[in-house]
Amino acid sequence: MGSGLISARFVMSVLDYTKAPTDRRPAVAIAGRSNVGKSSLINAITEGKAIARVSSTPGKTQSLNFFLAEDRFYLVDLPGYGYAKAPHKVKDSWGRLVEGYLMNSPYLRGLIILVDCRRDFQADDRMLLEWLAPRKLPIAAVMTKTDKLTRNELEKAVTTLRRDMFGGGKGGDLVPFSTKTGVGKKEVVQWIRKAAS
Repeated sequence: MGSGLISARFVMSVLDYTKAPTDRRPAVAIAGRSNVGKSSLINAITEGKAIARVSSTPGKTQSLNFFLAEDRFYLVDLPGYGYAKAPHKVKDSWGRLVEGYLMNSPYLRGLIILVDCRRDFQADDRMLLEWLAPRKLPIAAVMTKTDKLTRNELEKAVTTLRRDMFGGGKGGDLVPFSTKTGVGKKEVVQWIRKAAS
């Protein structure tokens, strides 16, 4: 495989993590707060027409969405979290769905957490890391919307996120990304392929 885009197609949505595909293909999950750009990232790194629905309304994705990539692994779009206007009942169900999948999927090989480069690392983001700590999975932080910052602002944001997320050490990979400029696209694709291999 080169470092080009990932060939992928939508396969299924599930509201119960136990209904996830069981064909033993590895999976890489994509997580982040509502409206951070998960669907936009999936569409940016995959070939052909847009396969993930992009919505201007936060909190639209409420299921686990599975995309079969290169016929050998799954990209899993997790429900966004942290949407303040979502009812508690909905928030609770999202939490159970995401935690259940992350903690119990035997095929999960890596997690990408999307973080808006203009915002601090949030409590919800940290909770995800804490859920995953016992699994020792590869984790990448992808900083979205980097085209909105100057070079100096981005350097500062990268340093801050590395400190807040990984304690300043290596601990995980950090990729500045922009769907507008294409920055980081190649690195995200390479990271996913490596995690899924």
